[in-house]
Amino acid sequence: MITIKEKYDKKDINQLPRVNFNGRIFTVINTDEADKAVDYLMHAPILGIDTETRPSFRRGQVHLVALLQVSTHNTAFLFRLNRIGMPPSLIRLLEDTTIKKVGLSLHDDLMMLRKRHDFTPGNYIELQNEVKELGIADKSLQKLYANLYGEKISKSQQLSNWEADVLSEAQMQYAATDAWACIKIYEKILELKRSGEYTLEKEPVQTSANTEEEDHL
Repeated sequence: MITIKEKYDKKDINQLPRVNFNGRIFTVINTDEADKAVDYLMHAPILGIDTETRPSFRRGQVHLVALLQVSTHNTAFLFRLNRIGMPPSLIRLLEDTTIKKVGLSLHDDLMMLRKRHDFTPGNYIELQNEVKELGIADKSLQKLYANLYGEKISKSQQLSNWEADVLSEAQMQYAATDAWACIKIYEKILELKRSGEYTLEKEPVQTSANTEEEDHL
């Protein structure tokens, strides 16, 4: 029996042990590599996916999505879209309807990917919808992983340059971990739904008196 929280306090995350993806990571920088990567991924029963985009620090500046990371339980591929675009093999993977592809905020990710090349999205599972069934209100990957596993996913590389000539080890680890963590979260949700071995710790309900007092602070 585990206790999960309706809302996880971000301040508590820093006290948790850090988790990293410890499988194989491959960076995909040309079409041939993309074809081989997709052939490998098409044999997986489930995939975690995420994207990264170079941050914009000037008003009106918008970048196309630079990286698509796709992971199995033990192997992650980082497709450098700013260098290879969207080759046909990758479109085939994204349109596939047989393999579960799990992600967070998928609407945004798929929208950004379709700005590079339009496609018809295949079989996708949105984690934000899945956790609602457990009573969890949080929507961030970091909070969900901390809540379900008691470990911290570092977000230190989130605003790094995803169009750099060469991705750093820290960037590759960050990208692979985010995609892999989607699988882990989904599997934990399925386990808890199946077993019922959890209790939900709800946020205290504020009374009207407390609310009025806070309004005057």
